[in-house]
Amino acid sequence: MYNILTLNKISKTGLQHFDAAKYACADDVAAPDAVIVRSASMLDMEIPESVLAIARAGAGYNNIPVDKCTEQGICVFNTPGANANAVKELTICGLLLASRRIAPAIDWCKTLKGEDEISKKIEKGKSNFAGPEIMGKTLGVIGLGAIGVKVCNAAVGLGMKVIGYDPFLTDKAAETLDKSITITSKTDDIFTLSDYITVHAPLTDDTKGIIGKDAFAKAKDGVRVLNFARGGLVDNDAVIDAIKSGKCAAYATDFPTCEMLDLDGVIALPHLGASTPESEENCAVMAVNQIAEYIEKGNVVNSVNLPCVSKELHEGDKRLTVITKGDVSDEIFAVLTKVGVPTQNATASIRKETGYVIVDAANITAETAEAVKTVSGVLAVRVIG
Repeated sequence: MYNILTLNKISKTGLQHFDAAKYACADDVAAPDAVIVRSASMLDMEIPESVLAIARAGAGYNNIPVDKCTEQGICVFNTPGANANAVKELTICGLLLASRRIAPAIDWCKTLKGEDEISKKIEKGKSNFAGPEIMGKTLGVIGLGAIGVKVCNAAVGLGMKVIGYDPFLTDKAAETLDKSITITSKTDDIFTLSDYITVHAPLTDDTKGIIGKDAFAKAKDGVRVLNFARGGLVDNDAVIDAIKSGKCAAYATDFPTCEMLDLDGVIALPHLGASTPESEENCAVMAVNQIAEYIEKGNVVNSVNLPCVSKELHEGDKRLTVITKGDVSDEIFAVLTKVGVPTQNATASIRKETGYVIVDAANITAETAEAVKTVSGVLAVRVIG
């Protein structure tokens, strides 16, 4: 029986995709084989040695100490695309909220409760909440992954002009973008040409604060900014200054700070991007399937720290999987040959500085694994089957 630790409330429907005869899920497990997490921070968590895999039920994974996990030989997964439609819909909602001053209008209407001649007062006061239409305006999209592509195409459908930026744009993503969308290789084009800017990039050293003081200096007066990706992508001080000065007409964010909560022009939401039952179920199902595939077969799908490698495991064979620091596959194969394990049915791949080796053979044993552990650079070894 494999024990799965859940650090957040994970969709029960999703967890039911585990084979109940093989897996037990709980939020209090002493020696878990795997962890499923949503937003809970694992950065300061002492991760048990028993953990083989961690699956983030969502796209971002900055709440997981990925480097530490790699050193411990733990495979870290995310679930890209599983929540894409939910975040896309909220982003489109954010566009409208930022344009039409809907949120303050709703708040103002509530202040009229109990007064006389409401209809007259509403007609008189509505001009305070006028805002532009989005049709014909230009939307700049930073990050063209699963979510960014959906946002681009939806905005085109609403009559907007769209400019997209992503230095790592995949062929698959490019093929799914509407042909009217302009792809640029410069963020300056996003900042200088856009009436609205939305960011859908992962939070890295390169993207942290990508919308900051310099970006606002280049932007149009009255630009409207949306952030439903990660709080750190927008410089909070810079956007507050831009709102106060009028440079930024509105900021819609899923990641407000205390200083933003009562600031006119800020639409503050409590991280609702993936908070739909459909999204939570999609993420959980994907996380469950990835963990099961890794635990039972050693196959790696959507990992953020290991090479993605999948092979069919044939009946009669056992499987040896090895996580390494650097490419030491030749040394591993030499050891296997020495102990009489054939390597013709082997796969080795490397991602940055982390390698992953799969070897299938009928005569793999626990002693085989111990022999492989003597190779310098080996982080973790498993025998499956």
